[in-house]
Amino acid sequence: MKLAVPAVVVVLSLATGVSPRAQGPPAPAEPQPQTTGQGRAGGAAGSQQERIVPGMAVYTNEVLFGDVWLRPQLSPRDRSLVVISVLIATNKPGQLQGHLGRALGNGVTPMEASGVLTHLALYCGWPTAVSALDVYEQVYTSRQGDLASLRTALTPLAVPAWEADRERATNEQFGAIAPKFTQLTNDVVFDNLWRRSDLTVRDRSLVTLAALAGMGDDELLDFYLRRAVESGLTRDQITEAFTHLAFYAGWSKATKALTATARVLGTTPTLSR
Repeated sequence: MKLAVPAVVVVLSLATGVSPRAQGPPAPAEPQPQTTGQGRAGGAAGSQQERIVPGMAVYTNEVLFGDVWLRPQLSPRDRSLVVISVLIATNKPGQLQGHLGRALGNGVTPMEASGVLTHLALYCGWPTAVSALDVYEQVYTSRQGDLASLRTALTPLAVPAWEADRERATNEQFGAIAPKFTQLTNDVVFDNLWRRSDLTVRDRSLVTLAALAGMGDDELLDFYLRRAVESGLTRDQITEAFTHLAFYAGWSKATKALTATARVLGTTPTLSR
């Protein structure tokens, strides 16, 4: 199936008929850390946390930004992909602003960041994606990015090796009861979205896992966990992503995602901690 691939800002605002400005201004962004000479993050909590919830400020400074963000088991770029995916999926545009800027600083390109939002429009729903548009526009504009470049035509990626089995399973499960949904799943989601080259299949897998875990859709993780490994993510990278996600989606969501990971990918211990 051949679909046009314009910039995500244009696609989502036209599709909904809603201007992103109608969503209202975002809430104050989550404070970002200052990196010290030792490479550890300090002052991340900001004065408000330190005045009102000093216990949380300690965890913010010493655990989240002073430890977890610095762990080598997952690159800063991948951690940013996880975080912006969770914030979009759970509809937190106020916190997204700072982390989208951080993602661009960590090596996520504007084309890739827009690819994340396009992907999550289908996995999390159009209203959720539209709620992030104003934040994207503010961050891109503040960095004086070339928005025209986001409309560059994309060459589709090759069909993944697992696609034939996936399509057959979808047809068997939904073909009789929901033929239109089956057609859209096959043609739009997998034959188009998953083949868009604004994200690699590996990164798209990471984004999908983070979004599903963030929304608590752990019952859907089995298929995507297997595809993620086939696409180049290691089990340790996946478990580290869910460990990071615990701070942005909550311990219960991370626990459920890690339970699914252990069931699907095994529990052989590693030396990383």
